[in-house]
Amino acid sequence: MSTTAVGTFTFRPLDPLKDAELLHGWVTHPKAAFWMMQDTNLEDVERAYMDIAADEHHHALLGLDRDGEPAFLMEKYDPAHRELVGLYEPRPGDVGMHFLTPATDRPVHGFTRSVITAVMAHLFEDPATRRVVVEPDVSNKAVHALNEAVGFVPERVIQKPEKKALLSFCTREQFSAATGVAV
Repeated sequence: MSTTAVGTFTFRPLDPLKDAELLHGWVTHPKAAFWMMQDTNLEDVERAYMDIAADEHHHALLGLDRDGEPAFLMEKYDPAHRELVGLYEPRPGDVGMHFLTPATDRPVHGFTRSVITAVMAHLFEDPATRRVVVEPDVSNKAVHALNEAVGFVPERVIQKPEKKALLSFCTREQFSAATGVAV
């Protein structure tokens, strides 16, 4: 559980079949263009998240609001085995992360920053997590600003098969210094 400026969030494992319809709406919305699932159908989303559910190195979680309603998607992965294999030298305690806040007709000021803060606090709840690694698209300026706000430091641009990405890292000390959240 993480309490932020816009409320308290809890996390639960994503159920690929039960949650596929919800996720499909989120990942195919134009706001989620950087998620690269714009042209997927419901079965594609089910299949993608069933693959994640079966993968010991990749996990998908839903962030729930105080009413227990799904509010955002979070993925965590082991960068030594997924996403970044061969693109950087992983260290013990590195955890990769993605997050997605769905489009809404009633945006709440500070919501996305509260989400990334809750995601980071959740990742650092595990004492084995020493550093969070992200690799957003280089042109996703909004997420770069959010990453910086919670303590990420860009290292370099890398070329992934699907995109040119900004490899960035955040230690628990950098996160605490940037946000004031003790982890």
